[in-house]
Amino acid sequence: MVVRLVDAGSVSGLRSQSIYHGLAYAQTNSTANTVVLAVPEDPYLCIGYFQDVGKELNLAYCERHQLPIVRRETGGGCVYIDRNQLFVQWIFQAGFLPRKVEQWFRVFNQPLIETYKFFGIEAYHFSINDVHAGGKKIVGTGAATIGEAEVVTGNFIFNFNSEHMTQALMVPNNMYREYLSEGLKKYISSFHHELGYLPDPAEVKRVYVQNVEKTLGVRLQPDAFTDAEYQAMEQVERQFEKKEWVEMIHSEGHRERLVKIHAGVWLGYMETEKNGHCVSALIQMIDDRIDRLFISNREGTEGCWETGELEQKLVGQPMKEEVVRSIVVAEFDAMKQSPLDIDEWVHLIMKIKISQQKMSGYG
Repeated sequence: MVVRLVDAGSVSGLRSQSIYHGLAYAQTNSTANTVVLAVPEDPYLCIGYFQDVGKELNLAYCERHQLPIVRRETGGGCVYIDRNQLFVQWIFQAGFLPRKVEQWFRVFNQPLIETYKFFGIEAYHFSINDVHAGGKKIVGTGAATIGEAEVVTGNFIFNFNSEHMTQALMVPNNMYREYLSEGLKKYISSFHHELGYLPDPAEVKRVYVQNVEKTLGVRLQPDAFTDAEYQAMEQVERQFEKKEWVEMIHSEGHRERLVKIHAGVWLGYMETEKNGHCVSALIQMIDDRIDRLFISNREGTEGCWETGELEQKLVGQPMKEEVVRSIVVAEFDAMKQSPLDIDEWVHLIMKIKISQQKMSGYG
C-alpha cells in the first residue's frame, strides 16, 4: 500500500493543527495513507475539545504575550507549542493500523524512539502512549478517529519553554505554580536537555523517515497536499478561529485544579468551605502516593486552626481512603480548632484522587 510523505515545512500555529483535521475530513477511499512533517512557526496554546478555557488558561497572560489559543477536535489536556517542536502526523485509512488504539501508539512511537536513539538518546515506549528518556517525557502523542480516518500525532521536542507553560496555565495560588514549574522541569525532556545541543532538524527528518519506512515496511513517497485538502484545512481554520469555538466552554472563578505533569505524576488543588472557613489541600501524587501535601485556609477566610502532624504523616502514603482515614483519625485530636470533622478531611484529601480518576476516564 502506498504511503505518501508531505513535508509541510514551517507553518502557522493554526495550520499545524488544521493539517491533520483537514486531511482526515478530505480523505476518500482512494486517498493514500499520509505521513506529515510540520514545524509551527509561532507559539500557541492548544486545548482539548472538552476543556474549559477559563479554567485551564490565564487568559490575561496569553493576551499579554500574544499566545493564541487553538481548541482542537480531539480530547486530552492543554499543551504549549512553538517552533522548537517538529510535528509528525499520520492520517491513515481505517484498518491499516492495528485494531487496538494502544497498539497504534506502539507502532507510531517506534520510529520516534529509533530516531532519538540514532542521536544517542535512550528513548523507550512508556505505556500507553508516551515516549520517555531517563524517566522524562520526550514525546507527546494523541490519537483519534476524525471523519473516516485514523489519526495519530506526536512531536520531537528540540527544546521546551516551561516558563510559558507554567505562566499560561490558570493556577489557584503561587505555591501551585511553583510546584508545577518544578514538575515540568523535572519530568519533561528534549533534544537540548539530553544532548546539550540541538541536532540539525533536516537530519532528524531524514532519520525519522528512514525509521518510518522500516517500521511500516513501505517506501514513503514524497508528495504535496491536494487542492481539496487545502480547502478542508481552510474550512477547519475558519471554525477554529471563531471566538464561540475557542470559548464554547468558559467559566470563571473556579479555583480547584488538577494537572497531569507526567505519566503517574499529578498536581491537584482542592477546596471545601464550612462555616466561613475555606480549607484547601495542595497535593502532588506520584504513582498513587502522596508525594507533597500542603493544607491551608484561603486568605480572607475566618478562623485559625492547626493541622498538627497530619501533612507529615500523609506524605509517602498511598492515596487510598482507608489509609487516609486511619491517619486522619489518629491525628484528629491534635488538630486544634479544626473547622472540619474527620469525614470532611478524608473527603478533601480524596477529592484529588477522585478527580484524577474522572480525568483519566475511569472510576
